[in-house]
Order: sequence, then C-alpha cells, then structure tokens
Amino acid sequence: MYEERDLAGSEGRAFRLTIAYDGTNYFGWQRQPDFPTVQSEIEQALAHVTNDPQVKAYASSRTDTGVHALGQSAVFRTDSWRASADSLPFALNTKLPPDIVVRAAVEVPWDFNPLKESTGKRYRYQVYCSRKADPIQARTHWWVRQRMSLVPMQAAAQLLTGEHDFISFQSAGSPRSSTVRHVRALSVNCSDHMDGRLYTFDIEANGFLYNMVRNIVGTLVQVGVGHAEPAWVSQVLLAGDRRVAGATAPPQGLFLVEVYY
Repeated sequence: MYEERDLAGSEGRAFRLTIAYDGTNYFGWQRQPDFPTVQSEIEQALAHVTNDPQVKAYASSRTDTGVHALGQSAVFRTDSWRASADSLPFALNTKLPPDIVVRAAVEVPWDFNPLKESTGKRYRYQVYCSRKADPIQARTHWWVRQRMSLVPMQAAAQLLTGEHDFISFQSAGSPRSSTVRHVRALSVNCSDHMDGRLYTFDIEANGFLYNMVRNIVGTLVQVGVGHAEPAWVSQVLLAGDRRVAGATAPPQGLFLVEVYY
C-alpha cells in the first residue's frame, strides 16, 4: 500500500485528513472506473492544490455506496505542499463538491498507515420509526414502518459487547484472517422526531468485519419490532452462521463517526 522511501534530505511530507461527507451520490470511498467516488473527488482536489497529478489518498475505511462519514481518516503524501497543515482544509474545500468537506489536517510521519495505525473506530446508525416518511432526512436513516421497542434492543445490545467471534455478522465478499472483534461499547437511544421516533445505534470496536454494523442493526431491529427476544442475539453469535442473523440494514443510515489512533 505504501512505498518505502528514505526521507534523508527530502522535503516530502505526509498529512492525515479528517473528512465528512454525504455518501448518497457516491459509489463508496474507493476509486472506481466510470463511477463517482469520494476518493476520486479528494484526489482531484489534492491534485489542484499540490500541483501533483499523481497524489493518492489512502483511507482507514472503504465505506460502501451510500454510506456517510463524519470523521473518515485519509492520508496523502506530497513533495509540493509548503504551507501549514491547518491551511489544507481551506484550500481543499474550495475544490470539493458541497457534500464533501475536509474538517481537519495534521502532519504525520511519511510511512503513517491510516488503517494499520488505527486502534478502533466508532460508527452510528439511524433508524426512523414511523408510519409516515421523513422527506427531509430520508438519505440519512432507515425508515422502519413497524412499531419498535427501545428496552429490548438495549438488552440485546449488551449481549454483543465484549470480545466475540462475529462471523455471524460478516457479509460475504471481504474475508478476514480472524473474525474475532472486541466491541467496546454498543448503545441504543431514541428521541421524538416528526411523526415518530429516531433510534440511534452507536458502536465502537477495535475493528469491524464487512457489513458488521449494518448486520448488527438489522438483527437488533428484529428484536425491536418483536420478532425475537433479546436472548436470541446470543444464539446468533454462537451459531457462527450469517444466515441466522437479521437482514442487512440499508446503507443510508450508516455513518463513520470517528477513527481512533
């Protein structure tokens, strides 16, 4: 992913960007031929401000199509940027579309790897529960028309905290050498919103499997609507079988909130 380079006598610098974006109009983070992606937009902006057409941005998380971020973390390297790190967001934001914003930039060592250096991440998922849709925030939540109960979902969420094998919550397509992860915190809260209730699922872990958050939310919603008891999630964990868990929640309700280093 990163080339080796001797920095002796070099003016090369590396910067870590904190990026927020509405993922609705993009086919995820990762660059794809013929499709708009967040990485492509960021790299085009970097090329403008650094005058380096070969600049590449490497992220901590390859968010999927339609998934949002409040605190995506990405690193790029350049020989051309001479100003301070604090100046980068202002320069880049003039070259980016309105649904992508660079919130901050810090200088990091040349070989800093935003994926390997991460000690954990926090995601948020939003579910709007109502018989009537919310046309304003439809792009940032999953609309569930059935009545949901908070307390059973909170009880079920506690059974998923700690270190477990989360293979039952991993979608096919991105195999890992280990499916054991440590969920440090998993909370479910709700508040009144328009004609219903907005449920917020916050999950922090040392790492995540492919679609793990969306599969956990889909499973907890099964408990919330009364299709299963809270203890069922323990059975899902022990089964080691993705087919036993709930359906994958749709992408638009998911946010990458923060990456920890």
